[in-house]
Amino acid sequence: MAPPAGDVSRELQESIRRALGRPRIHLLLRARLETKPRRLEERILVLTAWRLHLFSPTTPAKAEGSLSVLEIRCISATSPTQVRLDTERGPLALALATPAAAACLARELGAALGRALPCAPPVWTLPPAPPLDTSPTSESSASSGPSVCGGFSDTYAALCDYNGLSCREEVQWDVDTLYHAGERRCFDLRDFSHLESRELALAVAALGYNRWFRGLCCRDLRLSSEVQAQVLHAVRRSPALEELILDNVGLNTDFASRLAAALAAHPDPPLRCLELPRGPLGDKGLAALSQRFLGLPGGLRRLRLPHCGLGARGLAALGRALGANPAFRSALQLLDLGHNPGLLGSPHGADLFAFLAQPNALLHLDLASTDCALDVLFGALLHGCCSRLSYLNVAGNSFCHRKTREVPPTLQQFFCSTFALSHISLAGVRLPPDALRSLLQGLAANTHLSDLHLDLSGCELRSPGARVLEELLGGISAVGSLDLSDNGFDADLLTLVPALGRNKALKHLWLGKNFSVKARTLEEILHKLVQVIQEDDCSLQSLSVAESRLKARTCILVNALGSNACLTKVDLSGNLMEDMGAKMLAKALQINSTLRSLSWDRNNTTAVGFQDIARAMESNHTLTFMALPLCDLTAAYRSAPERTDTGWQQIQWCLLRNGRGPKVPPEQVLRLQRGIVTSTAEQGCCQGDVLQMLCRLSGRVQAAARGLRGHPGAQRDLAEAQELLREARNARALFPSLAALGPAGAGAGPLQLLLQGVAGDVAKAVDKELEVLLEALLGRAAELCPRATAAGVWPGGAWLGGAPRPRPPLPPGLAPGALLERAGEEIREQLGEVQLALVTSLTQAVVAELLRELRRVHQALAQHLQDPRSPQGQEPSNSTDEELGVDVDASTLQRHRRCCRRNRPPSAFMGQSEGLESPSPPRSSEGDPKPHPLHFRAPEAQAVGGSSQEEEFGRLPPTVPPYPQEHDCSPSSEASAPPEAGSPGLEWVGLPSPQTPPPQAPPRMGAWPPHSCGGEGGGGAIPEALPAAPTGEGCPRRRDSGRGREGSRGTSDRSRQLPPPKPQRRQRAHSCDKADAGPGPGGGGT
Repeated sequence: MAPPAGDVSRELQESIRRALGRPRIHLLLRARLETKPRRLEERILVLTAWRLHLFSPTTPAKAEGSLSVLEIRCISATSPTQVRLDTERGPLALALATPAAAACLARELGAALGRALPCAPPVWTLPPAPPLDTSPTSESSASSGPSVCGGFSDTYAALCDYNGLSCREEVQWDVDTLYHAGERRCFDLRDFSHLESRELALAVAALGYNRWFRGLCCRDLRLSSEVQAQVLHAVRRSPALEELILDNVGLNTDFASRLAAALAAHPDPPLRCLELPRGPLGDKGLAALSQRFLGLPGGLRRLRLPHCGLGARGLAALGRALGANPAFRSALQLLDLGHNPGLLGSPHGADLFAFLAQPNALLHLDLASTDCALDVLFGALLHGCCSRLSYLNVAGNSFCHRKTREVPPTLQQFFCSTFALSHISLAGVRLPPDALRSLLQGLAANTHLSDLHLDLSGCELRSPGARVLEELLGGISAVGSLDLSDNGFDADLLTLVPALGRNKALKHLWLGKNFSVKARTLEEILHKLVQVIQEDDCSLQSLSVAESRLKARTCILVNALGSNACLTKVDLSGNLMEDMGAKMLAKALQINSTLRSLSWDRNNTTAVGFQDIARAMESNHTLTFMALPLCDLTAAYRSAPERTDTGWQQIQWCLLRNGRGPKVPPEQVLRLQRGIVTSTAEQGCCQGDVLQMLCRLSGRVQAAARGLRGHPGAQRDLAEAQELLREARNARALFPSLAALGPAGAGAGPLQLLLQGVAGDVAKAVDKELEVLLEALLGRAAELCPRATAAGVWPGGAWLGGAPRPRPPLPPGLAPGALLERAGEEIREQLGEVQLALVTSLTQAVVAELLRELRRVHQALAQHLQDPRSPQGQEPSNSTDEELGVDVDASTLQRHRRCCRRNRPPSAFMGQSEGLESPSPPRSSEGDPKPHPLHFRAPEAQAVGGSSQEEEFGRLPPTVPPYPQEHDCSPSSEASAPPEAGSPGLEWVGLPSPQTPPPQAPPRMGAWPPHSCGGEGGGGAIPEALPAAPTGEGCPRRRDSGRGREGSRGTSDRSRQLPPPKPQRRQRAHSCDKADAGPGPGGGGT
């Protein structure tokens, strides 16, 4: 800046500053103004940032006029001391004292115009000044360097000054800080929606002179006519505006025509992306734009015109433009003409189909709800962009406009030949079964695709479509996400759901709005679905049953989520499960360790349900996202605002805690892996029917061993039985013992030691890197500011002014913390998961082998019992093979584990809420309630006589007597005969395996009175090992443990007198399959 002229007094200068106020003065000098021809009057010229002021030379200073620098059209020199300014108001001639003053005035005015309009050409005709030094050490670098965001703030301030409006500093701060820091090149008008219309228009106008911004975006904000005019001005003037996105902004009906005119006025329009969704373009506007598309040398990359009311004439013009300009075939990647009803239903779409049939670069095509004939479209796509297309949306169209049942082969050929397709939506398309078959056959033959999202929602497939899906879906590996919602499958889901489970490539599944069936069928469908997601090899990661109105039966699915190991995202919205469903969901969340995302709105949940979920989230450390249940939250807040607010805040806090990383104790992970939270001492190697089979077989073997004491030929089998019983007892602690070993349980294993060593090496490398960086910084500082850094000697010298050298601003132990706490922790978590899987498989294999060996030994001992030389001469056991666990292997244990251990039983409220029969537990003939499902019933038994032998053998579980013939309740028959299936001993009444036959009522004749054998049965504990040399005669007699105070006294007599009780009708068990119900009350199904 030139200093003020020396002939301007200080008093006058201060008076001018007081008159101007805040603006900073860039130039102040004395000049003579030509007011009339050949008449010059003395004035004081004052140049601020964007305005040139004229003051009288008297004190106090009086402003006589001003003009904005944007009003200047040309700066010329008529003589060395005279400068002529051509402005909008007319010419302005100024005579200065010296040529230097004239050159200084012209240079400052040109610099101001350059800052205000960076893209405008120079406006002066003076001889060019020498180039300025803009190096970092020069004095002019601070003012002549590039400004932030291409000088947007300066342009906006100059435009505000030109239009007489105050400059909004907040706009400048937002652009210079937010847009610059985020490298946001698209100017979004929603960031400034709070401004008045004229202020917003000036911000838009500034884009016309900016090279930094590449796009202009506005969505769902109504723009006034003034703002729309400035948008067109920016399109006409901007040299860098490549994207124009105006979505639902209330465009005028003639906007498209005016936009075409603006593109025509630009000498080289840079526009590459045009998106005008929900704008009233019409045929006239689209025809005008299509005409301008012919003149775009580079074509367009993206063209989106959905919901624009387009018609046949406009489509014909667009199709001709796309075909006539060869740049579109190689440039156009996204074309969206969706939701323009009837657009492709007329012959005018032939030009567009011709363009699609040519080789092109389309990646994204959206023709939803345009009345497009899909048979014609797929034929065009097969020859056009089949190898490149990745997104295709043709929802809401018809498959064919002709009345024909033939499916063109191009449909199957397209899906067989596509290479990059990742999303296809056929929602709302009434696909004929043959068309669906061709589609699936094409996908089955395609070996290039994977993780394809296939949307078949609302296609009204019904039973024919379900049969096609059942037949072909299992052999398709290309589909990773499948949406089958709202297809009217209903009862066909009974067979469709297992077919979906057989597809191991399927990761995401939507089944909502397909459950309009009766209650009994609905339960069977849900059990089928539970069986699918509980498979160990289930590939599903997300499941949606939204808007299905399952009501209370939602809990059948919710109960299976507790220990589910595959699903990470579940959508239960719109099922009206109410507070009881929320309570069941809370119980599932307490032990679930895999779920990451949950949606459960529109379930009539009140504040009580939200509080239940909040309490459950305190125990859940893995759920990180929960969709806002806006409908339920709003209704609950009206009735109980404080409790609802407290519950939801607690939920949000837990989600925030989980998002920072799960901190689950290892022992809790172990319990969650097994699916049931128990104490460590009671965690057996297996649960449910597996433990029951092990206990029952152990009791059988030990009962047979008792009858063979002293048998000369059975000593070898007795010794083997002793060893197997000892291993069966040890198998109880097999799972927790194995889980405590290995990487998950070791504190200082080889991985930890290796990480610590690597962390030390990395820490040294980080220190060395910081030293090198510090030396580079100091060297660069010495190069740029040698005088300021002359006090130090580099490298290794003192810091500036003798101050100590600064230490690197990094926390100590950064590298070890990053390796050990982040990478090491993640590696250990993965190793822990692998370890648990190995432990589970090993435990299942060991238990299966134990069961096989116990059964073999039991058969051997039974053969010895047939020998007349045996001390007791008992009959061989007539236990069924199913009861004793025939052909039990690891896969059988896995099936039992899936069906019995993981699923929480349905609650009693289900029957009450739906008006069904009472869900009270079944009762025996004496009226005593039977144990709840999924609980072991192990009645205590006391032995009479033979106390010394019992102490020698350890605490033995009582044997289970069979159904006696003709009500024979003699002690001999009770002690000698082995039990049959259906005896009321250790009973598993939970969810049976899929192979279990339907329940059968026990025979009425010869039924054993429950009160006489209620204390029998295998105990819940594994029996102790047999002694090496058993002694004694016979088997000790047992006393039945009755429920009354009299015990078993007279039980045998009463049992002979009482008639056999009627079989109790057992309530249907809630199982994974209707045909999987367990045996009757007296049965002990596996």
